[in-house]
Amino acid sequence: MQHDLIAQARTWLAEDPDPETRDELGALIGAGDTQELAARFAGTLQFGTAGLRGELGAGPMRMNRSVVIRAAAGLAAYLKAQGQAGGLVVISYDARYKSEDFARDTAAVMTGAGLRAAVLPRPLPTPVLAYAIRHLGAVAGVEVTASHNPPRDNGYKVYLGDGSQIVPPADGEIAAAIAAVGPLADVVRPEDGWETLGEEVLAAYLARTDAVLAPGSPRTARTVYTAMHGVGTSVLTAAFQRAGFPAPVLVAEQADPDPAFPTVAFPNPEEPGAMDLAFATARRAAPDLIIANDPDADRCAVAVPDTATEGGWRMLRGDEVGALLAAHLVERGVSGVFAESIVSSSLLGRIAEKAGIGYAETLTGFKWIARVDGLRYGYEEALGYCVDPEGVRDKDGITAALLVAELASVLKEQGRTLLDLLDDLALAHGLHATDQLSVRVEDLTVIADAMARLREQPPTALAGLAVISAEDLSRGTASLPPTDGLRYQLEGARVIVRPSGTEPKLKCYLEVVVPVADAAGLPAARARGAELLAVIKRDLAAAAGI
Repeated sequence: MQHDLIAQARTWLAEDPDPETRDELGALIGAGDTQELAARFAGTLQFGTAGLRGELGAGPMRMNRSVVIRAAAGLAAYLKAQGQAGGLVVISYDARYKSEDFARDTAAVMTGAGLRAAVLPRPLPTPVLAYAIRHLGAVAGVEVTASHNPPRDNGYKVYLGDGSQIVPPADGEIAAAIAAVGPLADVVRPEDGWETLGEEVLAAYLARTDAVLAPGSPRTARTVYTAMHGVGTSVLTAAFQRAGFPAPVLVAEQADPDPAFPTVAFPNPEEPGAMDLAFATARRAAPDLIIANDPDADRCAVAVPDTATEGGWRMLRGDEVGALLAAHLVERGVSGVFAESIVSSSLLGRIAEKAGIGYAETLTGFKWIARVDGLRYGYEEALGYCVDPEGVRDKDGITAALLVAELASVLKEQGRTLLDLLDDLALAHGLHATDQLSVRVEDLTVIADAMARLREQPPTALAGLAVISAEDLSRGTASLPPTDGLRYQLEGARVIVRPSGTEPKLKCYLEVVVPVADAAGLPAARARGAELLAVIKRDLAAAAGI
């Protein structure tokens, strides 16, 4: 067993084109570190609907140049099998460790396989890549990013020619093509032959961002902005300048790309402490709102002044921003379909129904939301918003920020705030309070065990609310394809449990709806909502054994 492991590692080492991971793996072999080698050679990093994502390092269970070259070769074979030989593949990358190397390797593999490759000129937001695919008529796109994962991670996200992320069966077919790739020496990788794009694609994207705003709308909202050490600053500030908004006050410590993400434990605006520097900047600058992007700028977080909150600023939940943007678009008189994933608040459906607008519910992820026929607006509770589906068929933290700033400006002219509009929505549709129970694990069997336990012994009540229905989403429903998840409908509440598709987490999405008779009843309704969510969270954790 040990001999086989060492032999496997030596075979991998002989093929590895990267001096850094060669040295790393050679040291592990030399030290006879079979425990670490076993972890790296326990299988291969699986290509799925999120592409690839994992920790950087040597071996088939890590993100490295060898794994990326195989992924690119498999994607190229898949595209050629689909009749796309000679087609254009656009490649983009963020500012993480190795991202530029992975992008260059992908361009070389595509060129060697007879496809045309074009690489964006520098680290840029993921939505710019999603836009560029359709703008340039590409057959596919690759974004090298690990989004908001820890600094040690990187990833590889694949889009097809419609500009949206892959879904089954394409993911399985690409995975099979990757598995069929032979020795790396047989993968043709020329030194050049691909195109490095200039700034014109970014200029076209920025020109398109204006389309999300109403002509002549107020543009007075003042913002504090953080890129969370990612690639958003230059693009967002350019978009705000084009639109005529005041220049955002930058959170200086987080404005420039830095793959070490030195000021945050996790570069995700939702994580505790990640927004502390933004709040400190806002207390000095006194803006109307705070806007944050995640490192690849496809997500958008919003915080607002709130005297009732310690520190004077409150983060809005993704569901709150999702409802606010929907209400704003309704007020502007838009038509089309509003869509969200099943883990997002049911409030969007009520807003759409009252406005006479189409509504659709999809599986988790913008790969599904972006495919809704007639989509005009889509959102997901994890801070993702698609506000210009004709331009970007994916979540876009830049255009979402523009739309939030427009809404804040409209309300500012009326002497009102985003919190006032949330109150209006609660009075019109009931108070929709949401929360999440998210458990990060080292051992993935903890997640599997929790899901098995809930399937075998589904709860009959949570927080004293009877469970009306318990659905195992792995069997699919009349409107949804199968997915690994559980959905419980309760009296006045809803719970969904699923493993994360991109991180080692079990995620439980909770929602309660509390009727509100008048404005005077809002504080009591909020207190009741918070109380129910806390007890549901406690009872669900006990039922799942986590």
